[in-house]
Amino acid sequence: MKQTNHHAGFIILITLVATIGGFLFGFDSGVINGTVDGLRVAFHSDRVGTGFNVASMLLGCAVGAFAAGRMADRFGRRNILMVAAVCFSVSAFGSGMAKDSLQFVLFRVLGGLAIGAASVLAPAYISEVAPAKFRGMLSAIQQVSILTGLVGSFLSNYLIAGHAGSAQNQFACGYEAWRWMFWVGLLPSVTFFFALLLIPESPRYLVASGKRERALKVLHQLMGDAAETKYNEIVNSLAADHHRPSFQDVLGRFGFRPIVWVGIGLAVFQQLSGINVVFYYGAVLWQSVGFTESHALLINVISGAVSIGASILAMLVIDRLGRKPMLAIGSLGMAVTLGVMAAVFSAAGTDAAGKLVLAGNSGPIALVAANLFVAFFNFSWGPVMWVLLGEMFPNQFRGSALAVSGFAQWIANFGITMTFPMLLGGIGLGGAYFIYAGCAFISLFFVLQGVHETKGIELEDMKG
Repeated sequence: MKQTNHHAGFIILITLVATIGGFLFGFDSGVINGTVDGLRVAFHSDRVGTGFNVASMLLGCAVGAFAAGRMADRFGRRNILMVAAVCFSVSAFGSGMAKDSLQFVLFRVLGGLAIGAASVLAPAYISEVAPAKFRGMLSAIQQVSILTGLVGSFLSNYLIAGHAGSAQNQFACGYEAWRWMFWVGLLPSVTFFFALLLIPESPRYLVASGKRERALKVLHQLMGDAAETKYNEIVNSLAADHHRPSFQDVLGRFGFRPIVWVGIGLAVFQQLSGINVVFYYGAVLWQSVGFTESHALLINVISGAVSIGASILAMLVIDRLGRKPMLAIGSLGMAVTLGVMAAVFSAAGTDAAGKLVLAGNSGPIALVAANLFVAFFNFSWGPVMWVLLGEMFPNQFRGSALAVSGFAQWIANFGITMTFPMLLGGIGLGGAYFIYAGCAFISLFFVLQGVHETKGIELEDMKG
């Protein structure tokens, strides 16, 4: 549908505000990366305890995604995002102030609730205001924003730790550097809350809630004279089974409708590639193969920059290439690069302290493979999974289907993150990455057999 410059500008404003949630998603997910050693020392954690401190947020993410998806159908997308903004702020402050593991975990779980909500609602909200022709590109900005948040956390961690000398040392006002790493997140959290006051509620939510006048007002802001036509299309898409959206809508013969199972599969396979091992444990991973803390944190920044570049490329081509081809390319590329990393780490030797040593060209090969891996991921499964989840479900049960898929995504994330320290101590880096490579290869067949293309299809034409 043709947009005037004014309408296009308004849609872009809405998209940018919504994706501040993505920035916070990335920042809160990545900030833990540089604090692991500080947490271990401050809270006297063992390997399992450290793993839980890192992964605890993800339990909140799972609950937040499930609850937000359902609550968004009752209270609206924007209102739930505003609640998430408050949770982001409280979590950032409390995580830095925590005196023991219990306090830390509680505040991180609160932050997880916010991340879970933002992860499912921001792409859904963008999909519900964007024209079909550009919906993929605008929705993919979410992934760019997530990665910008990740890089922002890596960079702030690097600068703070560099100034203090270590995450465990004092940085300012008598507080350790790792605490300040969390407090940096207060600025974008507060900004997110006030920015949300500038944008309207999703018109499709308003139509489903029977709020005709408000829906028409928002649609006029988005598409001018075409508002009435779009309003009628939304109404007609709900007419066949028109009732207030309910969780019962996603249920089917085998527990869930087939389209919901596809959403669950997309969500789980995104995590089974092991991508968040790189994001959450990157500093620990590279230190374990001989890099210094400073160099390991800098590698995180470089990997983040590569990721942003790949996501921007994905954003530019997704509405031309389509969702399914990009996922297939990503699955194949990730399987190969993960396999290379697994082979390199399996062949590595150890020093007197038992740490892996990458001899000769092994170190550069591992670094190149790791960065190619994150590039493939962020060209494909990173942005495309969220784009698909935001658009592939019918209007009637989009919120509930997102709740289920988002819950599955974060539970898989928790499982991968929690088990990595144990895999590291058990079968080693090589064995862990062989498992992730196998999952990436299997995801290729899932894409080819189970995923349907949604490029250019209006949300009102999505079938359940």
